[in-house]
Amino acid sequence: MLVTASLTLLSLAFSAVLALSGVGSPLAVAHLAFAVGIVPLIFAAMSHFVPVLTRTGNPSPGIAQVPRLAQLAGLVAVLAMQGIIPRWLVSLAAAVDLVLAGILLNWIVGRARATLGSPHPGWRWYGLALGCLMMALLAAIFIDIWPAYWKPLRLFHLHLNTIGLVGLAALGTLPVLMPTALGKPDPDAAGWLRRRVWLVASGALIVATGAAIVWEFAVPGAALVLVAALGLLGQWSRRFGIMVILKDGVSASLFVAMLGLLMTMLAGVAHGVGFAPGRADLLAWGIAFLLPLVSGALSQLLPVWRWPGPVIPARLEMRKILAKNGQWRSGLWLSSAGAVLAGYDLLAGVLLAIGLLLFMFSLLQAVRLPRSTR
Repeated sequence: MLVTASLTLLSLAFSAVLALSGVGSPLAVAHLAFAVGIVPLIFAAMSHFVPVLTRTGNPSPGIAQVPRLAQLAGLVAVLAMQGIIPRWLVSLAAAVDLVLAGILLNWIVGRARATLGSPHPGWRWYGLALGCLMMALLAAIFIDIWPAYWKPLRLFHLHLNTIGLVGLAALGTLPVLMPTALGKPDPDAAGWLRRRVWLVASGALIVATGAAIVWEFAVPGAALVLVAALGLLGQWSRRFGIMVILKDGVSASLFVAMLGLLMTMLAGVAHGVGFAPGRADLLAWGIAFLLPLVSGALSQLLPVWRWPGPVIPARLEMRKILAKNGQWRSGLWLSSAGAVLAGYDLLAGVLLAIGLLLFMFSLLQAVRLPRSTR
């Protein structure tokens, strides 16, 4: 998991820099972030959380290899999109990811059925997220089969990935991860996950279908996702308090990620109306939502992945180091995304770079930490 997380961070950083500098194929740069970075990290997070949600044992060695195989397939796709290797390998990479997603989905369903009693409702979010990914990958494969329909298939693929896979996986994890980061229980988390799962899943499918056919149909789907996200923010505010959330670097990052999701969903509606370009919205989504989400989640999870088992002082110290500038870097990324949407790419690049440097500096400090501290 540490290797997967490290490659994810590198791919996100490089793709953001390349996107703002205009270097490389836009398609390859976007998939460097998504196929090499985000999809494998989501697979790794699922393999970590599902045993907790279902109260079952650790994943088998085979399941533990799924994120690395997905990362390799993603790298093949990026190289093919850039023209370094044959273009037909894109479809092969998509087919490999499709098989890996099916394996992971089958494993999750099996773990849910093996649970003594009722499993935590968060597992359904992961299952539906993988379902969205599988439909998105099929759409990508169909582009080569039916090139006349490349535009609607591409839009269907894009929105099922961003709102379906990432949105469902993130919103299915955050109600559990936020209380864990704060060290405070949230008795309403399971209820929220149980009530909102179909709201967000149907919203993602409606957005993807509407984007592919007619944008007016996508607006109600975006509204469903926005309602769920606003409800979760309100639940956190009532349960923990805004000041308590913002005081901790990890929880602040997760909170800002939700604000970034809201901002870019609204910008997406503006793009559908014709008020904003799609490139700016997608880039802003990556900066304002993905970067705070990934940095916040990894600040909480990397110490656990490095030193599994009972809590030791080194784990607490590593988490402290990773979290110490979470508020600043997330605020910089949110501001950077706002600058992207406003058309100030140079300012956006500076803010993005400062935030990335802050996180990389903390990460380098954290990984050098020895097991025995104090």
